[in-house]
Amino acid sequence: MSDHNASLDDHHRAPIIGYHRAPLSQKFGAPRQPNLVALTSVIEMLAPYDTPAAFIGLEAFSHIWISWQFHHNYVDKTNHESKDKQVNKADSRFRPQVRPPRLGGNQKIGVFASRSMYRPSALGLSVVKFERIEIVQGRVLLIISGADMIDGTPIIDIKPYVAYSDALAHAKSGFAPSAPTSLDVTITELAYHQFTQMVVNQQLYKEPSEPYTVAAVIDKVRTQLIRSDIDAIKALIAQDPRPAYRRAEVNKQFVMRYKSVDVSFQLIESGQLQITDVVAVVL
Repeated sequence: MSDHNASLDDHHRAPIIGYHRAPLSQKFGAPRQPNLVALTSVIEMLAPYDTPAAFIGLEAFSHIWISWQFHHNYVDKTNHESKDKQVNKADSRFRPQVRPPRLGGNQKIGVFASRSMYRPSALGLSVVKFERIEIVQGRVLLIISGADMIDGTPIIDIKPYVAYSDALAHAKSGFAPSAPTSLDVTITELAYHQFTQMVVNQQLYKEPSEPYTVAAVIDKVRTQLIRSDIDAIKALIAQDPRPAYRRAEVNKQFVMRYKSVDVSFQLIESGQLQITDVVAVVL
């Protein structure tokens, strides 16, 4: 490689400026597009990008653009002959076509005509609602809602959303002209009791005066259940995270991890999705 090409490669390397901290730690259950579910989450900025001076003026905007990385496209593979753990691409081959869920998971289209995670850059782009900035221990935390990112997502860039140029009223949206239809979601008495009991138990074991630290703020978003979480869980399941080819399967259990619980749900005869079980997980 020439010195010229090497310098270009260095120039185009994008730094990770922060990490997304959220109730969803797995891809299954995450909204397929932003702003479908008003789920609150946090962007933890990293040094030196966590200085408050870098965010002066951002509070004047209601929404922001987030550039981020599909980090679950990568898997940990352990070399059993050594103790080193290496991160490799799950599949490094270029995929020119994908099967969008909106088309039933059967029809293929070009990857550049989709928002598929399996793209050459492994980069995502989302517009989310900007709630507020919190300065904790001298560091910046961005409180947002409506993200379609999971916990641990690397953040590459943040820019303000400008309505007059970013919102184009007459734009065509191809195979996704409108938001997907949400399904009705019910919950069994047993599952609701399980959920409410876990909320009570967490409150009982919670320290009476936890210090206001970055770790405490993130832990609250990622693991601590509150009563209104049941509405968030229902809204996520209403988006129907099941694979498109399995959506006709009645009484087939699927499990979505939310904060510190695994939520089981299934399609029932009435055509509704029903939450049947809520079980605590060890994090």
